[in-house]
Amino acid sequence: MSGHSKWATIKRKKGTADAKRGQLFTRLAREIVLAAREGGGDAESNFKLRLAVDKAKSNNMPKENVERAIKRGTGEDKEGGTIEQIMYEAYAPHGIALLIEVVTDNRNRAVSDVRRILTRAGGSLGEGGSVAWQFARKAYFSFPAAGKDPDSVFEFAVDAGADDVQLGKETIEILAPVEAFKTISERLRKEGIIPEESALRMEPNQHTELDAEQTVQVMKVIENLEELDDVNMVYSNLMVTDEAVAAMESAA
Repeated sequence: MSGHSKWATIKRKKGTADAKRGQLFTRLAREIVLAAREGGGDAESNFKLRLAVDKAKSNNMPKENVERAIKRGTGEDKEGGTIEQIMYEAYAPHGIALLIEVVTDNRNRAVSDVRRILTRAGGSLGEGGSVAWQFARKAYFSFPAAGKDPDSVFEFAVDAGADDVQLGKETIEILAPVEAFKTISERLRKEGIIPEESALRMEPNQHTELDAEQTVQVMKVIENLEELDDVNMVYSNLMVTDEAVAAMESAA
């Protein structure tokens, strides 16, 4: 199982922090607003919107919240400020590269909060292009391995265009080119598999491995960034080992 999934498992054991803080619906709504603004309010013809709506539904977001977010994106509802999506490039301690995806209605607040956390930890914001070259956009899917035939999953995933299929004991993960996202989504649906996560992610071209103590330091910085209201996702080139996961769990 990849570092991303290991970390996600820790968060599930700790409890969904977003839900506890009441931030999850706000983040989901922002994603829907952006998708509707870019491609219109019809989820059947706007694939990005369909993904955002499916994600909202899987997190039990009320139907009226979803509809209100769509109207905001299409301009039917003028409530609230302008929402924009920004990708900040940064360095965590020990030289770990970060891409910080922000969705906000206040750019100044967002960058100030991000800079504060990085500076306190000994990291820093980078110049445009300083980090992004180390990542590539990929289609990503993950779902529980229980009850799935690994050979069958591997075969249909590759047939649908996957580059990599990681068959873990607890979780199965699929990585694919962006253009294969729709094909794999439809194939999973046909197989009756509902992904716990399906998204276009920034994946590192190479991972950097640190010792367990240093890895935990970086993981805590990323966790603090993810807790910010305006931060939607943090991507890194950190290699998360089993030893680091155990250390992070004991420190939680």
